[in-house]
Formats: sequence, C-alpha cells, structure tokens
Amino acid sequence: MTAVESQITYTNSYSIHQEETYMSQEDDWDRDLLLDPAWEKQQRKTFTAWCNSHLRKAGTQIENIEEDFRNGLKLMLLLEVISGERLPKPDKGKMRFHKIANVNKALDFICSKGVKLVSIGAEEIVDGNVKMTLGMIWTIILRFAIQDISVEETSAKEGLLLWCQRKTAPYRNVNVQNFHISWKDGLALCALIHRHRPDLIDYSKLRKDDPIGNLNTAFEVAEKFLDIPRMLDAEDIVNTPKPDEKAIMTYVSCFYHAFAGAEQAETAANRICKVLAVNQENEKLMEEYEKLASELLEWIRRTIPWLENRVAEQTMRAMQQKLEDFRDYRRVHKPPRVQEKCQLEINFNTLQTKLRLSNRPAFMPSEGKMVSDIANAWKGLEQVEKGYEEWLLTEIRRLERLDHLAEKFKQKCAMHEAWTSGKEDLLSQKDYESASLMEIRALMRKHEAFESDLAAHQDRVEQIAAIAQELKYDKPTFSYCEAERKHTVTLPLGMGCNEWIQIYSCCPFLKFLSHRHIQNIWLKENFNTESFDKCDEEGDQMLQEEVARQQANERLRRQFAAQANIIGPWIQTKMEEISHVSVDIAGSLEEQMNSLKQYEQNIINYKSNIDKLEGDHQLSQESLIFDNKHTNYSMEHVRVGWEQLLTTIARTINEVENQILTRDAKGISQEQLNEFRASFNHFDRKRNGMMDPDDFRACLISMGYDLGEVEFARIMTLVDPNNTGVVTFQAFIDFMTRETAETDTAEQVMASFKILASDKNYITVDELRRELPPEQAEYCISRMTRYVGPDAPPGALDYISFSSALYGESDL
Repeated sequence: MTAVESQITYTNSYSIHQEETYMSQEDDWDRDLLLDPAWEKQQRKTFTAWCNSHLRKAGTQIENIEEDFRNGLKLMLLLEVISGERLPKPDKGKMRFHKIANVNKALDFICSKGVKLVSIGAEEIVDGNVKMTLGMIWTIILRFAIQDISVEETSAKEGLLLWCQRKTAPYRNVNVQNFHISWKDGLALCALIHRHRPDLIDYSKLRKDDPIGNLNTAFEVAEKFLDIPRMLDAEDIVNTPKPDEKAIMTYVSCFYHAFAGAEQAETAANRICKVLAVNQENEKLMEEYEKLASELLEWIRRTIPWLENRVAEQTMRAMQQKLEDFRDYRRVHKPPRVQEKCQLEINFNTLQTKLRLSNRPAFMPSEGKMVSDIANAWKGLEQVEKGYEEWLLTEIRRLERLDHLAEKFKQKCAMHEAWTSGKEDLLSQKDYESASLMEIRALMRKHEAFESDLAAHQDRVEQIAAIAQELKYDKPTFSYCEAERKHTVTLPLGMGCNEWIQIYSCCPFLKFLSHRHIQNIWLKENFNTESFDKCDEEGDQMLQEEVARQQANERLRRQFAAQANIIGPWIQTKMEEISHVSVDIAGSLEEQMNSLKQYEQNIINYKSNIDKLEGDHQLSQESLIFDNKHTNYSMEHVRVGWEQLLTTIARTINEVENQILTRDAKGISQEQLNEFRASFNHFDRKRNGMMDPDDFRACLISMGYDLGEVEFARIMTLVDPNNTGVVTFQAFIDFMTRETAETDTAEQVMASFKILASDKNYITVDELRRELPPEQAEYCISRMTRYVGPDAPPGALDYISFSSALYGESDL
C-alpha cells in the first residue's frame, strides 16, 4: 500500500473546522515523510520519547516504535495511561489474529473519542508499517496532548502557538511564529522555561549565536527539573533547514502540560486578585466614606455652637461684622460642605450597589455615621442657622433704631443747649436798678415773652426726656445753692433737658430771678430765633436725606425682587423636571444619562444668576434692608432651593449610573429594564421615584409573588437594609435580578487558594508572596488569621476563614 493509499484523515466529530485542520495536518505529514526522511528520524525519536514518558508510569517502555506496538498490548496500555480510562481486556494469545484484535480495540477507543481513522486498519500496525504507526501516534498526540489546548477560543495547533507567543513575548531575540524555524536557536525553549521557572535558567547569559548550547540547556533542564524527557537532538534541529513541525509541537506540548499546574495556579491567582481588587476598592470606598462622614460631622459639631451663640455686640459695626461672617459662611464655607454631603450619599449608594453586585454584604458605617445620622445633624445645623440669621437681623434693627435715637437725642440736646446758652448770665445782670419805670415795664414785657417762649420749648424737652428713657439712660442728680449773685447746677452725663428745665423752674433762686430782678433786660440782645431757624434748616436737610435713602432702598428692593421672582420659579420648575426625567424619558439608560447631563450643565451655567442675586442681597443688607414686599423669595429661600437642585441632579445621575452598573453586571436587556420601569412606575403612586412598603407588596403580588407576612418581611430587609421605609428603583432592580448575575463566591475563592496552597488546608506566607502580586499578597497576609491544626507549620495562615470573611460569611 502506498503512502497516498494509506492516507489517514483525522476528524474531530465536534467541529468541521477541526476536521479540516486534522485533514490538512495529516496531508502535510504524509507529504513531509515522502520529501524529507530526516523528519521521519525526528518523529521516531520524539514520538518514542513521548510514549515512554507515559508508559513509564505503568512501569514499562518501548524501544522500537513500529515493533513494540505490533501486538497491541502496549498500545492499549498507553491509551489507558493517557486517558485514565480502562479499555476492554486484551487477548492473551500470540497469534496474528490476537494481535489484530488488540490493535482494533485500541483503534476503536481512539474512534470513541471523536477521531475518525480513514483508510487504516489494524493489519498495518501489526505488520510494522512505520508510516502508519507514526501517523497513529501523531493522532493520539493530537487528541490527548494538543486538542484540548485552548487560548481565547482557539484550539489545537493555534491555541498552543498563541500560548507560546504570549509566554515568550517579553524576551529578547524570541519571535515565535511557527513550530519549525522559530525554535532552531533554542531561545524560545529557554524563554518558556525561564518564564515559569526563572530559577532554572539565567536567560541574560544566553547567546543567539549558540543554538546548540541553548537547545542542550533547555533539554537538560527540562529533563532534570521538569520531568520532560529529551525528545529531540540539538544537532538534528540546527542542521535541518526546517525542523519537523510535528516533533516540535509534541515536545512543546509537554511544556504546556508540565506548566499546567502553573497555569492553573495563575488562573487561581487571577481569580483571587480579581476578588481582592473588588474588596480593596470597596474597602477604600468605605474608608473614604468614614473619613468624609467624620469630617462633615465634626464641622457640623464645631459650627452649631457658633450659630447658637446669641450674645449681642454693643456696636452696630461689631454686629455688622457678625453678619459679614455669616455671609461668608453661607457663600464660602457651607457650599463645599453641601457638596460633600451630597457626594457622601452618592458614594454610599454606589458602594452598596457594588457590594450587592459582587455578592458582598451591605456596608454598615460606624455608629452615628449612617446617612440618616448625617441628615439629622445637617437638619439641626440648618435649624440653628435659620434662627441665627433672624437673630442677627433683629439685633441689627434694634441697634439701628438705637443709633437713630441716639443721634436724634444728640441733635435735640444740641439745639436746646444752643437756645439756653448765655441766658443765665443775662438773668444775673442788675441793670434794672438804674432803669426808669417805662424801661422796667419794657423789661417786664420782654420777660413775659421769654416765659411764653420757655413754655413753647417744653414739648421739645419732653421729647428729649422720652428718647432718654428709651435709651435707658440713668436718672440725673443735681445740687444747687442759693446766693444772691451765684447759683450752680450740675448735670451728669446723659441728663435729659427735661430734667434740666424742671430744675430751672423749681429752683427758688431762679424764681427769684424771674420775679424780683425783672430789671435784667438780657432778652434785649439775645432773645431771637436765629438758632432755631438754623435747626429747622438742618431738619429739612435731614428729611431730604432720609427721603433719598428710602427711595434708594426701594430701588434695591425692586431690583432684588425682579431677579428673585425669576430665579425662584426657575429652580422649582427644574426640580419638577428632574423628578420626572428618569421616569418619563423613553429610551436607554445612556439616553437618560445624556439628558440628565444636559440638565446638570444648564444648572451649572445658571450659577451666575445666583451670584448676581447674592450681590444685590449684600447691598440690601449693607443698607439695612430686611424686608421686601415685592417678592416672596428671600435669599435664604433661593439658597436652599439652589442647594436642593444641585443635590437632586447629582443624586439622579448617580441613580442612573448605578442602574447601568446593575444592568451590565446582570446582563439585563433594555426590554427587561423597560418592563421593570413600567411596573415600578405604576406602583410609584406619589411619583417621587420610590414605593412605600404597601405599594411594593402590591407590585410583587401583581407579578405573581405569593407573599406571607414572614416572607415579605424578609424581602423588605433585602430591598431596604437601612430601614428607610421606602423601596428605590435601584433596590427594585436588584431584587428582581438577584439570581441572574454570575458572581464569584466564597467557595470559588477557597478553591483558588487551595490550588495555590498545593491542595493543603492552609497556605504559607512564602506561597502567597510567590503566587500573588506584592500588594495583594500583603493584603492577605495582614488579614488572614493563623491556621490552627496539627499538620500546620509555624506561620501557616487560614485561607478558608479569610475567604468566608470576604463575603461576610464570617468575621476577619
């Protein structure tokens, strides 16, 4: 039978692609044997060594590949060793038909593994046909050593080649493109060994111009340390223009399987690293939350006593400085804290979503640092803040009135003192002694006029006394002595003019001056209204100034109101739009996100209007304007509304982000998501993006859930772990898809650690540092507890309890 007539076609029954691959490989193999006898030599040596690497496990080997398989016994034994299965009991006879029967049993087993043998019979193997025997062994190698190699959905030859390329990619002078000339200099084999066992070869000392040395180094190291027999001769590979591809593939596949444990460990390490990375990210978010919560609560704790301090300052300037400090607090210090509070809530919600998606327990902050605790503390802050501003404005109004009264008191006293100036000296003159009767009569008329004018001033004096009483000045004290030519009146600081006049009118000496010494004609030159005219002129000027001030204040009121009456409704409208945008907008979550982002940008762009209103508000406060009949929107209303608007848009965006996380993690289609949204919206009776427990229960019943009280209570702990009394859309999605996500588990992580620990129930520090990246290794070492067991060496660590703790099934 010619080589063409004995062509073997090997077809993987599971794949047309693999069928074509095997046929192509065998056609090449057959042609190669015809063209280059050197390849037959390489295959005989390689295949023999490969078979012996397995047969020695059964305590036997072959010397001549075409002779030792002729009776079928070692062929059946080889298949049992490499498959781990038992073949039918072989025939014990030595006749030709016994040998054929045994070979047929072997060939039937090969066919049962999905490989079809075409145009080959047991007779060729029994007769010692070397080509057919080598072809059969190559078929076995393909099926049991190469076919299951898969890298990124490739298989067989392509998978093995890709594995070699990836492992040798970092090494200089290595470029694996095939299974023949890419291996001639030996560097690729050395690179494979060094990649997995860098302790066995010093790659830096290898030279590309020493292929014989490189190949022998690889062969010797592989045989001594990796239990891979020498299957090739260095000289044969170097001196052959194109080494035999089948021989190289066979030898290289031994490296793949030798490092299979390492590959398995690498896969296990990757799984562990992925799990640890999730935990580390979550722990970082937890630490950030705790830190931010502590800082925010501490700031609130420090700020509240400042706002509760209601000790008034004694001057208008000092109180206005307090108002300025409060203005800085509202415009400079508080806004970043508002953002922190909002970010804190966003971080908390995102963290809880990630924990749920990664099959981790919910995050429970430290005592007193729950979102509800922070919300209560913030509410307390805003309560005292509002009272503080009201107190400031009340005190400033009071001081403004007192300042006004003090100025009025000062002016009236100055006017009265100007009127009384010099009158005592005139009354003390004795010019009446030399006056005639007619002159005395004239003096009497002038004195009567003076007394009449004095009575007219009594109202002014009473006004001054009333102002003094309102200013709460102390009562005056006075002393006087009677003398014919001298009297003394002492007015203490702050004495009202009314008291002065009362002293003047009741003093016997002054009465004596008024009635007995009427000859004094002091009114002749001094009794005029010039000073009072001057005071009236000053009063008119003050009145004009006050009118101008009130007109300016009215302009400020109208200017502020014009803006506030636009900004207030704008904020309210945006709040209503945002509350409906994620519910009413049809389309994907990404479309909702884009719409919300546009809303957010529009809101940010509107900030200049708020700043302008703040400027007008400051002008109003500096002008001591504390009321405005032209608007119902105070600056405080606008500030609170603006803060709520920023917080609401940020929260809404975060909700959609978490929905995207959930959708992607659980593989929810847009159609499913739309169905969930429709069900949720129907039972969201308040249209606020939340269902109360009764509505949630009604929703579940409408979807076919049979709920008892106990079961519903259990479900509520899942959807509302913080006991807020509402069910959000995010929690609703989590519940509806709670069993659809493929997440890692504690058992999977334990199994991965078990691989790294070489099947032990504990793992050592050295193993962790050898198998894991430094950061992950130290993370495990610092958190794993000591393993307790009789078989454990000192320092052994318990990876089982650690794995459980990662998922909240035990405590670290």
